[in-house]
Amino acid sequence: MVYNYKTRNTCSTNIAVELDGDVVKNVVFTGGCNGNLQAVPRLVQGLTIAQVEERLAGIHCGFRDTSCADQLVHALKEAYAAQKKEPH
Repeated sequence: MVYNYKTRNTCSTNIAVELDGDVVKNVVFTGGCNGNLQAVPRLVQGLTIAQVEERLAGIHCGFRDTSCADQLVHALKEAYAAQKKEPH
C-alpha cells in the first residue's frame, strides 16, 4: 500500500511512502530541494521506522520547527498505523 502524507511547514508538499511491515520500502517526495529529496529516500530504504525516527526526528530547517526529514518520520508513523487498520 502506498500512503500519501501531506507535509506541514516544508517546501515539499507530499510524501508517498510504501512499507513492508515496519520497514521502509519506498519514499517519494513531491516538491522541495531536489538533491536532498533524492538522497533521503535512498538512505532510509530498508530501515525500520524506529531507525528512521532515531536519525531524523526533530531536525529543523532554517527557522522552521520541522524539516522534510522530520516530516518523513510523521509520514512513516501515519502510514504504519493505516497499514495496521487495513483488512488483510
